[in-house]
This record gives sequence, C-alpha cells and structure tokens, in this order.
Amino acid sequence: MPPHESPLPLDRALHPCRWPGFFRLYPLRQLFWAVVVVCVAPAMLAQEATHQARGFLHRGQAALEAGDFERATQSFEQARQLAPDDIQAARGLVLSYLQDGRVAQALAIGHNAVEHWPQDAQLHHWLGLAFFKNGQNTEAAAELTRAQQLDGRSFDIHFDLALVLLAEKQYSPAADELQKAIKLKSSSALAHVLLGRAYQNTNRTVEAVQQFQSALQIDRNIPLGHYHLGFAFASLGKNHEAIAEYQKELVRSPENPDVLFQIGHTQLEIGDWKSAVLNLRRTTEVSAQNADAFYDLGKGLLLQGDFAQGVAALRQAVSFSPSDPSPHYQLARAFEKMGDKQQAGEEWQRFAEAKKSQRESGGMATGRVH
Repeated sequence: MPPHESPLPLDRALHPCRWPGFFRLYPLRQLFWAVVVVCVAPAMLAQEATHQARGFLHRGQAALEAGDFERATQSFEQARQLAPDDIQAARGLVLSYLQDGRVAQALAIGHNAVEHWPQDAQLHHWLGLAFFKNGQNTEAAAELTRAQQLDGRSFDIHFDLALVLLAEKQYSPAADELQKAIKLKSSSALAHVLLGRAYQNTNRTVEAVQQFQSALQIDRNIPLGHYHLGFAFASLGKNHEAIAEYQKELVRSPENPDVLFQIGHTQLEIGDWKSAVLNLRRTTEVSAQNADAFYDLGKGLLLQGDFAQGVAALRQAVSFSPSDPSPHYQLARAFEKMGDKQQAGEEWQRFAEAKKSQRESGGMATGRVH
C-alpha cells in the first residue's frame, strides 16, 4: 500500500478522533482541546447558522406584518441562504415578493420551492397567486386546485381559486368554491358579495339577492354592496327597490360612473326622465367616453322634448360605439319627429346596416329594446 494512503475506511480516515496513535502524538491537555475543536466545532457552526437563520425568520415575519415588504424579502432571503432546507424561509420569501409586487421573483422562488416541497399547500397557494397576478390564469387555477387538494380546509385557498374562476367567467365553478369558503368562514362579507355576483351571472338572481343582503348585514359599508343588490333588484324588475339601493351606494361613491349610470338608467325605465337626465349627464362628465350613458342621455332628452341636445348626445354615442344600431334607431325617430325626412332616412339606413352586421356576428350585442 503506498505510504500516503490511509489503511482505514474513508470515514475513519477523515475523522482525527478515530486515528490510531492519535493519543500518542499529543500531550493530554493539548489532546483534549484538539478533540474538542475538531469534533465539536462543525456542530457549533451549524447551530450558529441555524440560530442566525431563526433570527432572520423572526425579523422577516415582523417586517411582513408591518408592511415593510422590502425588508421582509431581505430577511427571508438571508434566512434561506443560511438554511436552504427551511420551508418557512421559502414560504416567507415567496409571500414577501408577492406583497411587494415583485411577481417575477415570486414566480422564480415559488417554482423552485414547490419542486423541493411538492406536498406543501401553502407554497402551491402562493405560486398560484403569483401566476394570477401575472395574468396566467390557467396556471394559477392549476396551482390553487393542487393547494386545495392538499388542504381543503383553507378559506383563503377556496376564495382565491374563486377569484381566478370569476376572472375567467367560470361562474358556476366559482360559486362552488365560494360556497365552500363561506362554510369555513361565514363572516366574510366580500365572499358573500362575490357569491352573489356568481349567482347573478348564472341567472340565480333570487339567491344573488340573498347573498348581497347577507353581505350588508355583516358589513353595511361593504364596497358596492348596495350597488350589486340594486342591480339584482333591477334584474327582477323591482326598479324602485333598485333605485333605493343605488342611492345608498351613491352616498358612499358619488363619482362612481357605474353607480351613476345604473341609477339614471333605472330612472329612465320608470319614466322619471328629469332625474334620469341629471344622473346620466353626471355619468358622461365622469366617464367621458361612456357610449351607453350617452345613448340613455340622448333617449331621455328626446323624451323630454329636447331634440337638439338629444341628437347631440346620440351622435356622441355613435362616435364611441359605431357598430351599435340603437343610437341610429333613436336618431331616425328624432329626425322624423323634427320633420327632417332626409336625415331620418339616412339614419334608418345606418340602423339597418348595423343591425344586419350584428346578426351576422350573432345578434344584437346590446340586447336593448330600441
């Protein structure tokens, strides 16, 4: 055997505490300290690294709770460098990047983390949210579904999966997820609102009303709660109840163009033309390219006998939505009443062409009764 090779197995050859003759080479006191340094130092270094990592984890969590996401990412990254197999560091880092709006980093860390811990529901959850924020809804739904399979008792997972499904207009599956979420946490007013919207979009309007009412019982200030309830009432033909709800929402959101438009539209439906024109004009002021608002405003002005301003509003509607036949219909009738047969004929022709074009593409897009 060559003199430089150890006659011992590799593990013994690399560990001084196991060398034969080791005790003959050192005096007793020196021997003691040599053994302590060689045998204990690696364990001490590992303990020190773990202790430091724990400190960074605590600082990262504190920063996360305080909303200091940049400091949180720094702390969790330092913890991950010291303890790469610590799942808490990986979770905290992905979440911190998400909260800080650094979606690309959240995706990169999240991908690596779910490969390392494929059975962790929370990591799949955060990765799903990163995909959602990045506009990758298919991937987001897949990750959140996997998270749900791993942890079916999480309100947040069901809720966030429902958000993705709503964004994809998959209203029935979204309703299923929100029902599960509400069973786990019935006090979430927002979950009730979103479930109501899912019901509304699947023609379950009565159930939608119940959900919006539940949301308002939990939190009477839930954003757009009265608006959604008003819209559901209007869908049921309960226009006066709808207007009452819109007016409650208008107190909270006086410049919201959706609220202004719906209250004006509904007032037009019940024949309150003066109030309708007022709210529809306000809508066009805060939403200057709102074709629907200009259409309804023009219609309301014509009903009041104000043909000049009515025609002007309808012309605006045409400019913002040139393929919509409805403004041309109203213009044609207006010009007929004004005795302008030439312009009336031109508008009837435009109306016929626009309507024919919409039939070819699947029918009336607006669904209006002219």
